[in-house]
Order: sequence, then C-alpha cells, then structure tokens
Amino acid sequence: MKIAIFGTGAVGGYFGGRLAQAGHDVTFIARGAHLQAIQSAGLQVNSIKGDFSIHPAQATDRPDTIGGVDLIICGVKSWQVAEIIDQLTPLIGNKTTIITLQNGVESHTVLSDAVGATHVLPGMCQMISLVEGPGIISHKGIDPYLSIGELDGSSSKRLTEISQVFSQVEGVTINISGDILQELWLKFMIIAPWSGIGAITRVPVGVFRSIPETRELLLQSMQEVYNVGKAHGVHLPDNAVNKTIAFIDKVPAAGTASMQRDVMAGRPSELHEQCGAVVRLGEQEGVPTPVNRYIYHSLLPLEHGARETITF
Repeated sequence: MKIAIFGTGAVGGYFGGRLAQAGHDVTFIARGAHLQAIQSAGLQVNSIKGDFSIHPAQATDRPDTIGGVDLIICGVKSWQVAEIIDQLTPLIGNKTTIITLQNGVESHTVLSDAVGATHVLPGMCQMISLVEGPGIISHKGIDPYLSIGELDGSSSKRLTEISQVFSQVEGVTINISGDILQELWLKFMIIAPWSGIGAITRVPVGVFRSIPETRELLLQSMQEVYNVGKAHGVHLPDNAVNKTIAFIDKVPAAGTASMQRDVMAGRPSELHEQCGAVVRLGEQEGVPTPVNRYIYHSLLPLEHGARETITF
C-alpha cells in the first residue's frame, strides 16, 4: 500500500514507522531539523514494544512531489488541520482514504468539509509518545491502539482493507469500531481534562491525580465533557466517568499530555481544540462547563503569547 504520513510527530512517526517496518511504501512528510535527520540517518523509534529504525526512509517537505496515495495518516496537531488542506490535495486520488488521529472531536469534520467525507475516516489512537529529538520518536507508555470506523457505523471495503494492513503490523492493536464517535468522545474525556489540569498545575499525571483537590478538578472536568457529549447526541455509557478515572489511575505516573508539554514549552497548543472545544460545544448545547471554562480562560494568555498575538 502506498502511504503518506502527513505530520511525522509522536503519533504519525510511530504508526508510519511500523507501516514502513512491515514493508509498505511509506513517505514521511516532515520539516526542519526533523526532516533533515530522517533523510540523512533514517527514522529511529524507541518503543516499549521494541526499538527499530527505518533507514533509508523516504521523507520530504514537498507533498506535491509524492503523487496520489492509497492512505494518508493525518498526524498533525488538531489546530494545523485546516492549514494543511491545500498541501493534502495533491496526495488525494479517487480512492484515497485519510485517517484523522488528532486529539479532540472535530478534525474529521474539518477535513470532510474541505475534501469530501468519502475520503475521510475518523480514527482514534491511544499511546504515550513524543519526539525525543530530530529523527527520533520515543514511545514511553500504553500499548499502541488504533480504532477506525465509518461515522454511520457501517462496514466498508476500505475499513476491511486498512484493518488487514494494520493487523500485519508489529506493535499496534487495530480495531474496527461500530461507534467511532463514542470512542472519540471517550478519549476526549481522558485527554482534555488531563491536558487542562496538567497545563494548569505543570506537574505529571501521577501528582495531580493523587492530590484530593486537583483530583476533584479532574473528575469535574471529565463530568463536563461527558455532559456535553451526551447533549451532543453521542452514546456514552453511564459509567464513563468512573472508567475514565480508572484509566487515568493506571497510566505511568510520570506521564504528561502533549498539549500540556506544548503549553509548558511556550509552543502553540491544542488548547482551543481541547478545553476550548468543551466550552464552545457546551455553549451550543446549553451545558455549563465551569471547570473547563476556568482552565481555558486561564491558559489563554499563554496561548496568545505562544502564537505571538500578544507580547509580554
């Protein structure tokens, strides 16, 4: 299968590396020092599931030189999705499928509105990974899990084909979901509260989940995401909050969320697409979200600073 990894970061780099390891025709789209390192020394993936490297690796910052592909893994940050649409277009043929793997619950809609829903397949993944340095992806926790599904819950030829591809890939568990929106929102219940509380407190998850006061904020934030999702028509189980906090309690204590790391490093983050989305979608549905609103508003000055819309 001919595959393009658009955004060779912590997620795209890992899944793209595994696909290349399995012998697929994979081109990594990256930029700057990360691109240069991949072009010169290959892609190195350090993983709790086994280290490996792809060398030589096909990598470029010119998507228009690749041609049409069968599959695009969209691994950019959620706030970058709208920005890359023009660059995605040359990769899209009649049967191209784009899997969205962003945090949040809106990326598949943004892409569908731009390139057509027939090309977009919502996806959800779980893992703890980061870009350790130029050309180096580090997978530190949670066995990599990828779930894909049609929005209407139906089976399809493309689902079967993509599932078969990933079923032969090491270090990845693939799932075909009958309710991908539910899975996206269940992950949203994890990542938005974790990211927000982590960015506010600036400590790893093991710290803020163990202090009663910040644990209560975490639980309240989860409950707000649950309430908004239910009002939005998503089928969320009654025990979703309890299962979510149980999951958080099992992740490595040193774990941090990607949005949290971006905020702490002064980089543009997914604040608008995570905590901000909870507030925005809550307003649409008439659901109060006081904890997420507090987090969102408190972090906005840092986000504006990172995007250089204000200086301080």
